[in-house]
Amino acid sequence: MNLFAILVAATGAFIIAFLWNGPIFGKLAMRLANTPPNANPPKVSQIILNYLVFLVTAFVMSRVFQLAFASSLMGERTWYHGVVIAILLWLGFIVTSTSVEVIWKGRSWKLWLFECAASFVAFAFMGSILAIL
Repeated sequence: MNLFAILVAATGAFIIAFLWNGPIFGKLAMRLANTPPNANPPKVSQIILNYLVFLVTAFVMSRVFQLAFASSLMGERTWYHGVVIAILLWLGFIVTSTSVEVIWKGRSWKLWLFECAASFVAFAFMGSILAIL
């Protein structure tokens, strides 16, 4: 287990999420979530919890990578293989588990797709980092 890789992957994904929901697509995110422009900024506790979630995700992904790359079926440990595994994890767990929000709870499909795209980018980044470090 490479703790440095886990920290880099989690920190990078956290920064991607910040940029995605802030400077890059912040206005779109607020519109899709029906959040007024003058809404309260996030609390420090929310930011810390969000970072801890990325740490847990990177840790679990690193354990999955350890198992996957131990298999002779995976071949060489490359950034590309890391991204492929990460996208499979994203599709199999993130997309499927969060779809309940739109299927049963009436959440906006557009907001769900927006958040799925953000998690896709974060997962792909984490996968590439965890595979090469």
